[in-house]
This record gives sequence, structure tokens and C-alpha cells, in this order.
Amino acid sequence: MQWYTDNTFYDTLLIVGFLYALLIFVSSLFGTAAYGGRFGGGSRAKGIKLHSKTGWILMELPGLIVFPVVFFMGANSGETVPLFFLAIWMIHYSNRALITPLLMRVQPGASSTFSFNVVVAGWVTLLLHGYFNAEYIANIGTQYTSDWFSDPRFITGIIIYYIGFVLNIHSDTILRNLRSKTPDPSAPRYKIPFGGMFKWVSCPQYLGEILSFTGFAIMTWNLGAVFVLAITVGNLAPRALYTHKWFLKNFDDYPKERKALIPYVW
Repeated sequence: MQWYTDNTFYDTLLIVGFLYALLIFVSSLFGTAAYGGRFGGGSRAKGIKLHSKTGWILMELPGLIVFPVVFFMGANSGETVPLFFLAIWMIHYSNRALITPLLMRVQPGASSTFSFNVVVAGWVTLLLHGYFNAEYIANIGTQYTSDWFSDPRFITGIIIYYIGFVLNIHSDTILRNLRSKTPDPSAPRYKIPFGGMFKWVSCPQYLGEILSFTGFAIMTWNLGAVFVLAITVGNLAPRALYTHKWFLKNFDDYPKERKALIPYVW
């Protein structure tokens, strides 16, 4: 992977980006981001709180905007391989920014728990990795000829990405189906998920997201995608551990053989 691109602005900002990823990881060790009912802090917590669906859409929406804007300003934006990566990106963030939150089943009467500070942090992250990847793929990278589709890095990466993306969608579906389409306000807000990779880990949806960005980093072979992966791991790995501990604490019958994120390991 190319570290110095001879684009001083890009290279400098990339260094800043990795320092930011390190900060995210370190801060996550002392407490997870304030979104979701378990970690949002409730309506009494300080700061602006948004409804779950609104918060998710607002936070992820720049992923659908920044990348294509920067991409189509690139000299190679009309080439086949960069356009393929654009399609991957747009499918991924359409799922994250629109499909997943719009399908979310929220219990009636649930308080707004999505911190607006998390939305702002999400904007910073998406502005950075949208720019890093679009600029490199459509303008800086020189390896994206038609031969790239037969390169072992591309083949390996697209396989890992596909596995992660499917795992993420399947796990989100299991979680969503824990509530009916018309949730009963008197029903328990949280239940133990079963099926799929939930047999082995508490947060297979996070594992799927990490695998997706691992695959994307390998198939694009650029450090901007590694930055996305670093941010994702820095945020989701500690959060998976907090979620795992929360389930163990609140459910006496929670499967003791499950790990937090990696089957049989952690």
C-alpha cells in the first residue's frame, strides 16, 4: 500500500486521520458511544437526544454524499474498476444509512437515546473516509486497470467483503425480528438473540461490519480503506465487549459459551 502519494494535503490529512482513529479506540475503552437504548443514557442524560431512526440516518447520510461528490471529480471516475468500487460503497452505505434504520422496530414510548454528539462524530468520520477513499480510487491510485479484477488482492478482498456484508445483514435481521412489526409496549424491551452467528458471539453484526471493511481494504489496497477499518475496529470492538457484559449481567440464562466478537477467542 502506498503511504506517500505526493499529494501533501492528502498525506497530511491521512496521518491526522489515523491519529483520530487511535483517539476513538482509546476513548472507547473508557465508555462506549451514546447511541442505542443500552448505552444512550436515557432521556435524562445531558445533551440533545434524537430518536433512534433519526439519529442513525443523520449520522450515516454523509456516507452516501461525500464519496460520490469527491469520486466524480477524479480523473479516473469513468473507469470500470473505480466505478465498481463506487457501486460497492453506495450499496453498503444505502444499507447503513437508509435500509437498516428505516426497517428498525422501535418499542412504542421508547425515549430518544441517540446522542447528537455521536451524530457529529459520525459526520467527521464519514467526511474523512469518504474523502480518503474516493480521492484515492478515482484520482490518486494507479493500479485500477481492468487487470485489477484478476489480482489476488481483489479476489481475496471481495470474498471477505461479501461474507462480512451478508453476516451483517443476516444478524441485523435476527435482531430486528426479536420485536414484532407492531411492538407491544408491555413486552420486554430486550431479548436474547439466537440463530446464525449468535450461536458463537454476542455481536455478529459488528463482526460482519469489521469483515466488510477488512475486505474493502484488501480489494482496494489503499490506506484510506485501512483508516475506515481502524475506525470501525476502534469503535465496535470495545462496544461488542460492553454489549456482551451487559447481556451477561442482565440475563441469568445468557449462553455462557458465547464470546463478545470472535468465536472461541474473545
